[in-house]
Amino acid sequence: MFGQFTQLVSDASGWAYAIVFVLAFLDALVPVVPSESSVITAGVVASSGDLSLMLVVPAAAAGAFLGDNTAYLIGRRFGDRATARFFSGEKSRRRLEWAERQLNERGGQLITVARFIPGGRTVVTLSAGLVRFPWRRFVLFDAAAALLWALYAALLGYFGGRAFEKAAWKGLLLALGIAFAVAAGIELTRWLLKRRKRR
Repeated sequence: MFGQFTQLVSDASGWAYAIVFVLAFLDALVPVVPSESSVITAGVVASSGDLSLMLVVPAAAAGAFLGDNTAYLIGRRFGDRATARFFSGEKSRRRLEWAERQLNERGGQLITVARFIPGGRTVVTLSAGLVRFPWRRFVLFDAAAALLWALYAALLGYFGGRAFEKAAWKGLLLALGIAFAVAAGIELTRWLLKRRKRR
C-alpha cells in the first residue's frame, strides 16, 4: 500500500510534497510507514529537477514534527490510563521511573537520536508524553531533530542519487550509523565535561 505512495513521489506527481508530509507524519505514529524511503526518493527526483529540494525538506520536517508532537500528546493524554493498566507492578514502575530519569538527564539527545531510528522515534515521543517531559523542551529538541532528519534524508537522495532509491536499506544503515555517531559524540562530550568539572 505505502509503496504506491512512494511510487507517486518518484513519478514527481503533483501530490509528491503532500505525500512526503503525510508519510513523515504517519511514521511517527506507525513505524512501518516508509517515510525515509519517500524522502530519499523525493531527493532523488529533486536532483533531476522534477521536484524542488527547497519544498521537499520543509514538507518532510513539518510532517515529522507534527507526527512526533501528536505521539507526545497521545502519551500525555492517555498516559495515566496506560500507566495504571500496564505499569502497575513494582518492576514496571521502576522501568517507568528509569525512562523518566533518562529523559530528564538526556532528553535532548534521546529525542534527536530517536528521530533517526525507525520505531525509536515512536517509543521516545510516546514516552516523553507519558512521563510528562516538559513540552516546551520537547518542541525545541524535536524541531531541530525533524529538520536534521529531513535534511539528511532529502540530501541523501539528492546527492546519493539512485543508489538509495532501489536499496532503501542502505539509507537506513546510514541513518543508524549517523544516529549512533551523534549519540556517541554527545556522550563523549558529556563525559569530557564531567571529567573537567571533577578537576
